[in-house]
Amino acid sequence: MKAERARLARLQRLERIRDVARTTALAEAGRAEGTLAQLLQLSERTRGLTADYARRSDAPDAASLQQLRHFVHGLERISTTTEADIGRARTVADMRAAEAAAAERRRAAAGDRADAQAREIGRKQAQMAQTLTGRRVWHGS
Repeated sequence: MKAERARLARLQRLERIRDVARTTALAEAGRAEGTLAQLLQLSERTRGLTADYARRSDAPDAASLQQLRHFVHGLERISTTTEADIGRARTVADMRAAEAAAAERRRAAAGDRADAQAREIGRKQAQMAQTLTGRRVWHGS
């Protein structure tokens, strides 16, 4: 019985450790989703600026028009870079979400094993009590 209680204590510690790992994984997933959201907002604002400046036609001379076109081209490069960053951030966010789900499964499995061990200890205690008293011990009835 002592070994079974020690096993239960180990399983409960393992469940707590897995819960901390799950919490950490969820925090990392949240940060990755936050980064993705920021990049999506940046992309939207940059596309809006690019479109607004591209529509402008109030340049007083050719030099101003050329400067405006260079500026719009720079904004387009920023948009392209941001879109690539969004793709990478989406991949990272998906990986972090998968890691969080796996951490939750590991925590749940450890919890299930601890619960099963606790039930087994309870069953053995009831069985020992029945053996000692010669009658059945009914808990909760």
